[in-house]
Amino acid sequence: MNDRTAPPMHATPDGEAEISLVIRLPWEDVARLGQEAGRLAAQMQRPVTLDEAVSSRLRSRPAPAAHAKPAEQPPTAAVSALPRLSGTA
Repeated sequence: MNDRTAPPMHATPDGEAEISLVIRLPWEDVARLGQEAGRLAAQMQRPVTLDEAVSSRLRSRPAPAAHAKPAEQPPTAAVSALPRLSGTA
Protein backbone atom coordinates (compact mmCIF):
# COMPACT_ATOMS: atom_id res chain seq x y z
CA MET A 1 0.00 0.00 0.00
CA ASN A 2 1.24 3.46 -0.85
CA ASP A 3 1.75 5.28 2.46
CA ARG A 4 0.16 8.41 0.98
CA THR A 5 -3.14 6.64 0.33
CA ALA A 6 -5.58 6.60 3.22
CA PRO A 7 -7.01 3.15 3.99
CA PRO A 8 -10.74 2.79 3.30
CA MET A 9 -13.05 3.94 6.06
CA HIS A 10 -16.53 2.49 6.58
CA ALA A 11 -19.44 3.77 8.61
CA THR A 12 -20.91 1.19 10.96
CA PRO A 13 -24.61 0.86 11.88
CA ASP A 14 -23.88 1.95 15.46
CA GLY A 15 -22.74 5.40 14.27
CA GLU A 16 -19.01 4.75 14.50
CA ALA A 17 -16.39 4.44 11.75
CA GLU A 18 -14.20 1.47 10.95
CA ILE A 19 -10.75 1.67 9.39
CA SER A 20 -8.49 -1.30 8.72
CA LEU A 21 -4.77 -0.99 9.35
CA VAL A 22 -1.83 -3.32 9.19
CA ILE A 23 0.81 -2.62 11.81
CA ARG A 24 3.86 -4.51 12.96
CA LEU A 25 4.19 -5.02 16.70
CA PRO A 26 6.76 -6.72 18.89
CA TRP A 27 5.49 -9.90 20.55
CA GLU A 28 5.55 -8.15 23.93
CA ASP A 29 2.90 -5.68 22.71
CA VAL A 30 0.81 -8.51 21.25
CA ALA A 31 0.99 -10.24 24.64
CA ARG A 32 -0.19 -7.05 26.38
CA LEU A 33 -3.10 -6.83 23.95
CA GLY A 34 -3.92 -10.44 24.77
CA GLN A 35 -3.96 -9.55 28.47
CA GLU A 36 -6.25 -6.61 27.72
CA ALA A 37 -8.54 -8.92 25.72
CA GLY A 38 -8.63 -11.33 28.66
CA ARG A 39 -9.52 -8.54 31.07
CA LEU A 40 -12.29 -7.31 28.78
CA ALA A 41 -13.59 -10.85 28.25
CA ALA A 42 -13.89 -11.34 32.01
CA GLN A 43 -15.62 -7.98 32.35
CA MET A 44 -18.02 -8.55 29.42
CA GLN A 45 -18.56 -12.25 30.11
CA ARG A 46 -17.87 -13.19 26.48
CA PRO A 47 -14.91 -13.84 24.18
CA VAL A 48 -13.13 -10.67 22.99
CA THR A 49 -10.93 -10.29 19.92
CA LEU A 50 -7.63 -8.45 19.82
CA ASP A 51 -9.36 -5.89 17.56
CA GLU A 52 -11.83 -5.17 20.36
CA ALA A 53 -8.99 -4.92 22.86
CA VAL A 54 -7.20 -2.36 20.67
CA SER A 55 -10.40 -0.35 20.19
CA SER A 56 -11.07 -0.37 23.91
CA ARG A 57 -7.51 0.69 24.66
CA LEU A 58 -7.69 3.57 22.18
CA ARG A 59 -11.00 4.74 23.62
CA SER A 60 -9.73 4.62 27.19
CA ARG A 61 -7.00 7.19 26.50
CA PRO A 62 -8.27 10.74 26.24
CA ALA A 63 -7.06 12.39 23.05
CA PRO A 64 -6.08 16.04 23.23
CA ALA A 65 -8.75 18.15 21.56
CA ALA A 66 -7.47 19.99 18.50
CA HIS A 67 -9.59 23.03 19.33
CA ALA A 68 -8.16 23.23 22.87
CA LYS A 69 -4.51 23.84 21.96
CA PRO A 70 -3.19 27.37 22.40
CA ALA A 71 -2.66 29.39 19.20
CA GLU A 72 1.03 29.92 19.93
CA GLN A 73 1.71 26.16 20.10
CA PRO A 74 3.50 24.90 16.95
CA PRO A 75 1.51 22.26 15.00
CA THR A 76 4.18 19.57 15.51
CA ALA A 77 3.86 19.78 19.31
CA ALA A 78 0.41 18.17 19.17
CA VAL A 79 1.82 15.22 17.22
CA SER A 80 4.74 14.74 19.58
CA ALA A 81 2.32 14.56 22.52
CA LEU A 82 0.59 11.47 21.10
CA PRO A 83 1.49 8.09 22.63
CA ARG A 84 4.16 6.27 20.67
CA LEU A 85 3.74 2.73 19.36
CA SER A 86 6.82 0.62 19.80
CA GLY A 87 6.23 -1.20 16.48
CA THR A 88 6.47 0.15 12.97
CA ALA A 89 3.49 1.07 10.86
